[in-house]
Order: sequence, then structure tokens, then C-alpha cells
Amino acid sequence: MKLVFDLDGTIIFKGEPLSEGIASAIAELQHKGFDVIFASARPVRDMIPVLDEQFHNGTLIGGNGSMVYREGKLVSETSFQPESVNALQELIETYQATYLIDSEWDYAYTGPDDHPILNNLDPYRLASHVPVGELPTIVKVLILTASHMEELTERVENLDVVIHRHHKEDLIDINPKGIHKWSALQQIGVKEGEYIAFGNDANDITMFEHAAHAIQIGDLDSLTPFSDETIALGEDQEEHIINKLRNLEHMTV
Repeated sequence: MKLVFDLDGTIIFKGEPLSEGIASAIAELQHKGFDVIFASARPVRDMIPVLDEQFHNGTLIGGNGSMVYREGKLVSETSFQPESVNALQELIETYQATYLIDSEWDYAYTGPDDHPILNNLDPYRLASHVPVGELPTIVKVLILTASHMEELTERVENLDVVIHRHHKEDLIDINPKGIHKWSALQQIGVKEGEYIAFGNDANDITMFEHAAHAIQIGDLDSLTPFSDETIALGEDQEEHIINKLRNLEHMTV
């Protein structure tokens, strides 16, 4: 059985690295034969700093499915088509939007100097911060601020792209057409119903839809209909997650 874990808000919290307790519980399952996959909205560049070193050469799905790494090497990347890039750039100019735009490794950033996302952005200085025109490809666009965010969102929704709105942070997360976590799992040969998924956000819906069992962390209303069970957030959330992990080997799905 395969295990697929989202990161932020699912097994890591407040941008802190994966805790020793959760890392140990996942590693124990791995030693017992479970195939562990991490699937995040973060690019792989920003997944590595929060994952224990023992997981760095495993399967890492980044950018909501736009990139896949195995054994430290890029095995799959999907970027925006030129017409989508042009349309997004036009909207960014029209609405004076600031952004974090990712290539497979490097990035372009025009957001505020004190934006919270900077706490998670390339903390190990693994990549280069360059103007957007110098990125060889574009695999993910995150809109941070805009003159009229709601209107911009409506315009982006009319493009041939995949969009997720993060209302708590007031961000627009944009991926190339057809790219999401389930599409990335399919690219690496994962079949429907052969994995257990852990997630917390709307970008986990496609991953939940095709899982044998889906475990939601928290209470996001849009994700709940696709969940088989929920672990509430609170002071003892880590303990509950660890207990669930320790009991997975006995689960029948």
C-alpha cells in the first residue's frame, strides 16, 4: 500500500519542519513496506528543508503536481503553454499583481518584503531569485496581492489553467492545464484505490477522490465530502496523527 502525504497543515504546521515524532512514525511504516510519497503545493526546492533527510531521495511531488522528483532527480515537469503565460502576464500588469512564480527550481518574486510566504521561500538558498523573463519554464504561479483580487480571480478562472483559491491567506494558486496531485500520481504509475491519502486543503481533492482511504486534517468544508475520516486540529493534533500512522498497518481498505 502507498501513503501520500500533503505537507503544510497536514503533517507540518506553521512552516516548521516535520516533527521527529511524525517523521519516525512515517519511517517505521516505510520500513514495514509502505511506499511513501509526499505531495505538496510547495515546489520541491521548498519541500526539502521541512522534510527529514531520510525522505529526500524518496518520491516528492511539488507545485501541486507540476514536478516530480525521485532519488533526487527530476522525472516529470509540466509547464504553462506560452499562450497561458502571456495571458497571465497581461492580467498581472492590469491588476498590478505581485507574485511568486516558480520554474522547476529557480523563482521570481515581486511580493512585499514582509510577506509571510518568505518564511518558507528557499530557506537553504538552493535556487536563484531572478526576473520572471529569465525563468526557463513556468510551472506554478502564486498571486500574492492585487488591486482587485476578486476580479482578477474571475479573469484567471476563464483561462485554460487550474486554479486554487486559498481564502485564509488570500492567495491565488495557479497551475498548468490538467495539473493536480492526482495527475502527478498517475504519471508515476499510481493507480486508483492503491493508496491512503492525508491532506487538508482544496488542492487535495483530486488526490482524495481516487484514494482507497482519505484522511482529512482539519475541517475545510470543501474537502470534507471527499474524506473518509477527519483528525481535528488542536493541541493534541500531532498525537492523533501519530496514533493514526501507527495503526495504518492494521487498516483494511
